[in-house]
Amino acid sequence: MLIECIQASGCAQIAGILDAEPASWGQIIQDIPVLGGDDLLSEMLIRGSNCFTVGKGSVGDADPRRRLYELGLKNGLEPLTVIHPSAYCSTWAKVGPGGQLFPGSIVNAGAGLGCNVIVNSGAIVEHDCKIGDHVHIATGAKLAGAVHVEAGAHIGIGATVRQGITIGECAIVGAGAVVVENVPSAVVVFGVPARQHQKVAM
Repeated sequence: MLIECIQASGCAQIAGILDAEPASWGQIIQDIPVLGGDDLLSEMLIRGSNCFTVGKGSVGDADPRRRLYELGLKNGLEPLTVIHPSAYCSTWAKVGPGGQLFPGSIVNAGAGLGCNVIVNSGAIVEHDCKIGDHVHIATGAKLAGAVHVEAGAHIGIGATVRQGITIGECAIVGAGAVVVENVPSAVVVFGVPARQHQKVAM
């Protein structure tokens, strides 16, 4: 989906894909070659590339995305912000470096997204929400106004978060959950209404 978003938005030409898994090297994915492993990031500037985007998603653990983002920065590349043409992003909203807004997603006025944030297909980030770095708001999730999601948290597919709620750092909100109370850092909540069920190792 990310390749298609980049191509549809016209925000960049894709030179290639880097993948830590050697079995994929040399393959062609959606007409884009897999050039090799992440160690090639150090060569991309010399090859004429000046930006990167993180193609790895997250399901409850944002750390791999964070590490890849920091690796790209360390190698002198600029994080690419990708907004699909069918996504709506208010001119009064801010999307941080490396943000990804997938088809049908909505980011309304006054919202602020940190770096390397995913707003997946059909997800809604309402007015005045504040979203921390490396957060993934999964497909169809809905955040009402003035929700604060701290860094590294994951909002699962179809989850709904009531207005003014705070989701703590690295917390996981399960699929379909309805969150009506603040969620502490590094816990897993799910259900209707959402309840804490376990802690997340940090």
